[in-house]
Amino acid sequence: MALLERVSTLIRANLNDLIDKAEDPEKMIKQVIQDMQNQLMQVKTQVAIAIADQHVLEKKQKENGEKEAEWIRKAELAVDKKQDDLARAALERSMSFKQMAESFNSLMADQRTEVDNLKSALHKLEQKLAEAQSKSEMLIAQHRRSRALAKASDAQIAIGDKSKTATFDRMQNKVRRAEAVSQAKAEMVSDNIDDKLAALEKQDEIEKLLKEIKSRRAG
Repeated sequence: MALLERVSTLIRANLNDLIDKAEDPEKMIKQVIQDMQNQLMQVKTQVAIAIADQHVLEKKQKENGEKEAEWIRKAELAVDKKQDDLARAALERSMSFKQMAESFNSLMADQRTEVDNLKSALHKLEQKLAEAQSKSEMLIAQHRRSRALAKASDAQIAIGDKSKTATFDRMQNKVRRAEAVSQAKAEMVSDNIDDKLAALEKQDEIEKLLKEIKSRRAG
């Protein structure tokens, strides 16, 4: 599905790499966020459509199952009335509805897989969008600092007369940028740890609620 391929590309996108390669990082990251928002709306629409299709298939499967049972009852009635030929005809009809029900079962399994895939893509894209939105200001600020340091380095080189001094200044600016990048990455790791801890707490709460429900039901 082309939509899922586009979503997968956005999910795999490394925002830091994109900014490093972009001529206009601020414009680029805003475009990435816009793309994610657009794809998010499309995926939500597709999830709704897929779920609706699944409900239709479930209804069709149920209808054919009910018709199968109905024709079996008619066959039993024919047997009670000593109408074997009529019973055979009724059983033949019941078998056709049984085959239809089984076909819908297969379609339902495929549809459930599609719904699950779309829901998974939606969840991952929502997470990636939240990440991009929360990190965008920091990433842009990081880039602006790097650009400012580069300009400062160029100015010092233009002013300085000695090549050794210019080389020292360039190295100094390079170290400063490396420190800024390391600090930014450390902040991102810290945020990731907070997210993971929050997820664990949420999972514990879910398990607690599940245990309470099971206890109530057992009572």
